[in-house]
Amino acid sequence: SPAMQVKLLRVLQEQCFEKVGGEKQIKVDVRIISATNRPLKKLIAQKLFRKDLFYRLCVVPLDLPPLSERRLDIPMLAEHFLEQIGKELNSSILSISNEVIDAMSRYSWPGNVRELRNTIEYAYVKCYDNLIRLEHLPPEIVENQKKKRRKPGPNNKLKKTSIISALSETD
Repeated sequence: SPAMQVKLLRVLQEQCFEKVGGEKQIKVDVRIISATNRPLKKLIAQKLFRKDLFYRLCVVPLDLPPLSERRLDIPMLAEHFLEQIGKELNSSILSISNEVIDAMSRYSWPGNVRELRNTIEYAYVKCYDNLIRLEHLPPEIVENQKKKRRKPGPNNKLKKTSIISALSETD
């Protein structure tokens, strides 16, 4: 909120704050690590985010693309979450079938990495043996995989004759 932005900016600039209902100032020496999925520069233009606060926070910006743009990270993250969940539940660590990796790689992940973790946890709970299969995934991922399979597409293999023909036509 705009009011909270003012208070946060004041703490960052003056390096002190007062507790609610308090009278003495408390000194702080802090670094802030912040994250957002919102376009702050657009919010600044719309006067919804303070420009001075943005530049106070934006010291070392890291732009991390969404999971849908980092599909090669999905198997590694899935394995990490499997290990993490196995430790949390004090249970054996499962493995993931290639079909599941394929399905997860084709999915758009609107919920990003949090959704992937929840998906792995869902599969972990649904799986009763040592291998997570397609039927252990949430319905939206299974349906997405089925749609992708049904889609007829062009044949991606080019024949030598068609390549030579195209080259001769275009000199």
